[in-house]
Amino acid sequence: MRAVIIRTFGDPSGMEVTDLPVPTPGAGEVLVRTEAAGVGGVDVVIRRGGIAEAARDSGMIPGSEAAGVITATGPGVDPAWVGRRVWAFTGTSGAYAEYVIARADEIVELPSDLTSVQAVTLGSAFPVAHFALERARLTEGESVLVRGAAGSIGLAGVELAARAGAGVIAVTTSSSERGERLRAFGATHVLDRSGAGDADAPAEFDVILDIVGGPDLPRFIERLSLNGRLIAVGVVGGFPPADFGTALLAGFRRSITFGTLSLDTVPREELARVRAEVFDDAVRGTLSPVVHDTLPLSDAAEAHRLMDAGDVFGRVVLVP
Repeated sequence: MRAVIIRTFGDPSGMEVTDLPVPTPGAGEVLVRTEAAGVGGVDVVIRRGGIAEAARDSGMIPGSEAAGVITATGPGVDPAWVGRRVWAFTGTSGAYAEYVIARADEIVELPSDLTSVQAVTLGSAFPVAHFALERARLTEGESVLVRGAAGSIGLAGVELAARAGAGVIAVTTSSSERGERLRAFGATHVLDRSGAGDADAPAEFDVILDIVGGPDLPRFIERLSLNGRLIAVGVVGGFPPADFGTALLAGFRRSITFGTLSLDTVPREELARVRAEVFDDAVRGTLSPVVHDTLPLSDAAEAHRLMDAGDVFGRVVLVP
């Protein structure tokens, strides 16, 4: 099978396409013939070498989510799964390939009216945004800032915050054109990446959903209102400064909260339930799978160049 590997961590040029044997599912696993693989922010962070435990092995296959048809099951998995089309989580690696392995408790059957390309724009991004807003205890009428809103998680956060009845939904993005597009998903104020650019936007927010991280994170912690909550779900802009906690302590009397959210801590049954609901909502048209571009698997490096340049609105999808 063809697969993309990271030969050298760092620049996208360190990725290459190679031929590998089709893997065999082990106990509790399934083999999926890939129809689409999502390119996510965590893939970019790993490829850059930003997650040490993931960047140890030259030759790793990047990618964490794929959709396609199950072609084989391992011991302990009902063989009736064979032939069914599913969304699959592959962990921190493995999705950029013609065949992928996933645990049987990390797959969700897809509705017939949802394409595999659409599925990989939804299957990770919307659960991240859902559980992050749940952790932030967002209530109707509160103000929300989504930092880095043009990516798939940010778009999901905007849509879900609007559906929850947020009173104000501000977004940060890299261009006014993207900002106008975000208004169609529920954004009410558009800010630039520094958090400026809209004189009518609130100075403080009840909830901040942060996908970016990076050196400006303390500046956004300072924009939390009384009892405000910032939930970090990514570091696509790099890791924050080592002393970012100083901003938290400086706001001590405002009782502000900083938290992180990884889907690794969410029970598998709960994740599967939410993903199935998201897929059904997309079929009904109440949630939006936004595909920036669909590229062949061989163009994975180009997909990562687009991500590095910040030129993506929604999700880039790879197809074999």
